[in-house]
Amino acid sequence: MEIDENPKIHIPKYDGLPPTEKPLGDGYEMGKGNNPADSVFNRVLPNALTAKSDQLFALARKSSLWTLSFGLACCAIEMISAHASHHDLDRFGVVTWPSPRQADVMIVAGTVVKKMADSIKLLYEQMPDPKWVIAMGSCATNGGPYYKSYSVVMGVDHLIPVDVYVPGCPPRPEALIYGVMQLQEKIKNDANQSFEKESLNANEGEQQHIFKA
Repeated sequence: MEIDENPKIHIPKYDGLPPTEKPLGDGYEMGKGNNPADSVFNRVLPNALTAKSDQLFALARKSSLWTLSFGLACCAIEMISAHASHHDLDRFGVVTWPSPRQADVMIVAGTVVKKMADSIKLLYEQMPDPKWVIAMGSCATNGGPYYKSYSVVMGVDHLIPVDVYVPGCPPRPEALIYGVMQLQEKIKNDANQSFEKESLNANEGEQQHIFKA
């Protein structure tokens, strides 16, 4: 194959032989380019990993939280900042989602007025199980500066169950990120507790069987 000598236009010229395709992987040299780091599991226990299904599911759930994207008041500005490039919640596997049908985390960011109560309950009921709720800021936690107001709900936990409370008026993005990390820890601990409960129930069943015998 020859290349036209015209510096402006480079047109390949074939010598009559059909072009041959280079097979995938041909010319690969080990150790060059980007390589994955050595796995900790292979160093500790090569090619073996045992876990309960609940623990594996919890690992996937806590690493891929989809938050329902809506804001009620000034706390929503801090929530947006937490998702923006400076803090980048996406590095924790947290992404926003505009529909409750696929979201699994509701971040209540702002004042919950009584007019919004039914809408928040409806959005929560439309979310699939398992689902979690983060109350962000003083207003969502206990009413905040509008405590005992005629139009404000004294905490979103009067409407739906809350897993993590993030205090502040408004809390900084770092506080929300810490609340998300606490939620991830809660998801992992809940899976471990279910495993321990199953083991305890199994041991009690064996003891009852021994006593009956």
